[in-house]
Amino acid sequence: MAPRTPSTNTVHAPSYARRMTLMLIGVAVIFGGVFAIKAFMASATNEFFDDMPQPPVEVSTFEARKEKWSGSAEAVGTLVADNGTDVTTEAGGVVQAIAFESGQAVRKGELLVQLNTANEQAQLKALDTAAQLAVTQRDRWRELGQQKLVSRSEVDERIADAATTQAQAEAQRALIAQKTIRAPFDGVLGIRKVNLGQFLNPGDPIVSLQALDPIHVDFTLPEQRMNQVAIGTPVRLEVDALPGQVFEARVSAIEPAVDASTRNFKVRASLANAGGELRPGTFGRVGFDLGQSSEVVVVPQTAVSFNPYGNSVYVLAAAPKPAAGAKPVEGMPQATHVAKQRFVTTGPSRGDLVGVTAGLEPGEVVVTSGLLRLRNDAGVTINNKVQPAAQDKPKPENR
Repeated sequence: MAPRTPSTNTVHAPSYARRMTLMLIGVAVIFGGVFAIKAFMASATNEFFDDMPQPPVEVSTFEARKEKWSGSAEAVGTLVADNGTDVTTEAGGVVQAIAFESGQAVRKGELLVQLNTANEQAQLKALDTAAQLAVTQRDRWRELGQQKLVSRSEVDERIADAATTQAQAEAQRALIAQKTIRAPFDGVLGIRKVNLGQFLNPGDPIVSLQALDPIHVDFTLPEQRMNQVAIGTPVRLEVDALPGQVFEARVSAIEPAVDASTRNFKVRASLANAGGELRPGTFGRVGFDLGQSSEVVVVPQTAVSFNPYGNSVYVLAAAPKPAAGAKPVEGMPQATHVAKQRFVTTGPSRGDLVGVTAGLEPGEVVVTSGLLRLRNDAGVTINNKVQPAAQDKPKPENR
C-alpha cells in the first residue's frame, strides 16, 4: 500500500507560526534597541548638564550693622477742626440780606444772613403795646388792692395778665433773633449755599464754618498700645498736601473705652494752625516714639525674602577652592563667594531698612539684589556699583 502524501495545510502550518514568532522577536529587539539608545542618550545628557559648571550670579551686597532704635508706632488719621458746622436757621423765612462772602474769616457774633422779619416786627409792636397796658393796669390794681377797694384775687389776675403779655413779647423778640443768623464762633466760612430771596426752611444749610486754629488729628491704635500713649505725648504729623513738612502735635485726649468690634481705641492730638495750612478732612500719617530703645541688626528690606513660611536672607561665605587638577571654563568668571540661605526673624522697619532680631550677626554680608536668581550654595560675584536704596528716612524725590 502506497504512503499518503501530507496535505498542503499540514505542511505550511508550522512554517507560518515560526515566521510570525521570528518577526515578533525581531520587532521587539529593534524597539528595545531604540529605547535603550534613547535612555542612554538621555542619561548622558543629564550627566553632562549635572556636571556642567554654573556661571556665578552677579549680586550687590550690604554689611549688616547694629543700630539702636527707639520703639515707635505709626497710624493713619484724619484732621478735624476745633469747631466745625454747617450754619443753619432755627426759623424759616425769606433771605433778605447776605452779609458775608464765601471764604471769609469771621468773628463770633458777626451777622451772616438776615431773614425777612417785617411781619414779626409788626406783631412785636402790638405785643409791646399790650404789655405796657397790662403793666399799667397791674400797678393801678395793686394800689387799689392796698386800699382794700378790690379783692386780692383781682389783683393777682392783673399781675398774671401783665406777666403773660410780657412773655409773649419776649417770645416774639426771640423769634426775630432766630431770623438774624450770626457766626457761632470764630472761623473761616466756606462757599455760601443760599441766595437773596430764597426761602429757607428750618435746618437748611447756609454756609460751612470751620475753626482752623487749633486743629486736631484723630487716629486709632490697637488695644495693645493703651499703656504706651498718654496725654501730652509728642506726635509727628505728615500730610500728602504738604510733602516734606513734619508738624509737631501733642496728644490731647484719649478715648477711655476700646471699640469692641475693632479692638482699637481713639486718640486725638492737637496742634497750632495759625496759618490755616492744615484743613479738616485731610488724610494724615501719624508717628510717635514709645520711649523704649533696643539694639537691632539692620539690613535693607531688599535683602529679605518675605514668605509665608518664614523670612530669609542670603549670607555670603568664601567660595571653596577648586579641586586639584580642575581647569576653569574658558570665558566664564570664577565665583568669589557662595550664597547661603538663612531664615531670620524680622522686627520693626524704618524707611528702606528693616531690623533683624534673630538669625543674623553684625558684620555678616547679605545679598541685596539678584535674590530671584539665587539658590542655596550658589556661586556669586559681587558688583556694588549700583546699590538699591537703603535710607532711614527716604523721600519721594529719591524714588
